Amino acid sequence: MSDSPQIARAALHMWEEPVISGERGSGTIFFSGCSLGCVFCQNNKISHGRVGKTVSLNRLSEIMTELQVAGAHNINFVTPTHYAPSVKEAVALAKNSGLDIPIVYNTSSYDTVETVKSLADTVDIYLADYKFYKKKTALYLSSAENYPEAAALAIAEMYKQKPSVVIENGIMKSGVIVRILLLPEHVAEAKLICKRIYDAYGDNIYISLMNQYTPMKDMKPPLDRRVTLSEYEELVSYAQRLGVKFAFTQERESAKESFIPDFDLTGVV
Repeated sequence: MSDSPQIARAALHMWEEPVISGERGSGTIFFSGCSLGCVFCQNNKISHGRVGKTVSLNRLSEIMTELQVAGAHNINFVTPTHYAPSVKEAVALAKNSGLDIPIVYNTSSYDTVETVKSLADTVDIYLADYKFYKKKTALYLSSAENYPEAAALAIAEMYKQKPSVVIENGIMKSGVIVRILLLPEHVAEAKLICKRIYDAYGDNIYISLMNQYTPMKDMKPPLDRRVTLSEYEELVSYAQRLGVKFAFTQERESAKESFIPDFDLTGVV
């Protein structure tokens, strides 16, 4: 990837956690490419860099201010890791032009600690995936055997920067949300992730239990099907038994391709 960011879509997005999307939407900017190569990626059209337009940092800063004018509660960078220095610079430009809404770093958590540290003065909210607990799962599904350790260290740094959640009028202003995407036949591993996060951070980090896995074409079992209701209920019940107070859950209807945005350069050009 070049230093100039490649973007596939920039628009108000209503399908994030309620404290992120609110009533007006999250100003979501989808970057092309990804630092992680999950075989089941729902955004595979852009994660492999096949769709998107390269923009200047000035244009990226303009997109942010345009989203603010459109009513966005925040600016939400999706898979920004490989463009982190450019994002940091563009945010500074946008703030000089009047941007004053929170910055959300929406990441796979396959970030180095150094990258997260570099964003301390830029990011207000970390919206962080914790995808795999076991090395063998990470290797099989993303070819990144070191993901579990890397994600744990990255999230620890995120928490160090944002040790408490701040919500005003139902909208998150600062803090960390850790997302756990439940995969078919992976309830046990999702439970381990949930326990690791809750044991480490308690209710100072919000947990999002995601039921939106949508099988892409040519997936092999068990990834060729949606998560069952019993699988998801087992995970939610486990979180409740752990004592988790602040968790987001999803309806089964979220696992549809209609919830995957059109990566058609909306808001980019």
